[in-house]
Amino acid sequence: MHRISVASDAPALVLAVPGSAAGTGHRLAEQIAQEAAGSCPGVDIRIGYLNGTAENLASVLAARAANGVAGTQAVVVPLLAGPHPLIDGAIDAAISLAPPSVMLATHLGPHPLLAGALHDRLSEVGLARASRARGLNIAAGANGVIVVADRGPQAINDAGLTAVLLAARLAVPVLPASLGDSASIDSALGRLREAGVSHLAIAPCVIGPESEPGEFEQLSAVLGAPCAAPLAGHPAIAQLVAIRYGEALAKISVASH
Repeated sequence: MHRISVASDAPALVLAVPGSAAGTGHRLAEQIAQEAAGSCPGVDIRIGYLNGTAENLASVLAARAANGVAGTQAVVVPLLAGPHPLIDGAIDAAISLAPPSVMLATHLGPHPLLAGALHDRLSEVGLARASRARGLNIAAGANGVIVVADRGPQAINDAGLTAVLLAARLAVPVLPASLGDSASIDSALGRLREAGVSHLAIAPCVIGPESEPGEFEQLSAVLGAPCAAPLAGHPAIAQLVAIRYGEALAKISVASH
């Protein structure tokens, strides 16, 4: 488990979560926050939702500022595997209402841990073998994978790095695409077919709350390809939350010297 040591006056870790406190992502966000606490002992971890009024990100940041803590008061970690134009815009808007002592961390991906989590999700539904030993990777039922990010060209770029890492684990062709960009999906499919892929698997490179329910099921039906589950509460997600928080603290430390 990734673990970081921080000072008693370290900034709060505020997890920016798509949706509202009354939505389906509430329980997942609480689970991830609880697991991240194990990697950041003593850190004040809060959840800020991007919709609704309860536990809204802007109000959570304002409450932290009202405590009068000196220095950087909070590090906002987006609960996103990669960039998302609409959600990133909502996070930026909430932070713009907060004091300048709030720092935004990077998205959770790309990262080798994310590729490992995608591998696990594929193996859970029989699309890849769990063993990483040579010759025991992709299952006989699929010989190529499309890693599908949620929205935007930058999300495709980041998912592309994760796809390279996943391809190294599975030893089969893996290409990225965007859920909101049919052209990117068609392009990835064409390149995979050119590579000789005859049985495709879909690996959603999303946590879950950022996507509409049923979108991946619909994509699976359209492509006629089996689909793994979203990353959701995979242990790697909480680890990445702690890693991105730690990276932000390192930047704060460098800037203060």
